[in-house]
Amino acid sequence: MERAMLGVSLMDRIRNEVIRQRTKVTDIAVKICKLKWQWAGHICRRTDNRWGRRVLEWRPRTGKRSVGRPPARWTDDLRRVAGSGWMRKAEDRVLWRSLGEAYVQQWMIIG
Repeated sequence: MERAMLGVSLMDRIRNEVIRQRTKVTDIAVKICKLKWQWAGHICRRTDNRWGRRVLEWRPRTGKRSVGRPPARWTDDLRRVAGSGWMRKAEDRVLWRSLGEAYVQQWMIIG
């Protein structure tokens, strides 16, 4: 769509990064990543007993995942950046925001 906005075809051999700089459109994957990080911090800072926090802390009774490469859980990539105590770290807004920048940067590098 961005190529159509600029009138650039694939035959022009212009990289996506250059096109994105011209259109100043943010990458949707980066935006989603940033919103996920912010929402996780918001849920962890809640003091009431709503279901969002309980779902994040919930562990199934069996505790076993499927054989082979198990599907990633929602919190796996949060844990990868912030560590196992990520829920406590989310309560400190300044620390959580700085970790969030690192989290978003990893997605920009992956592409």
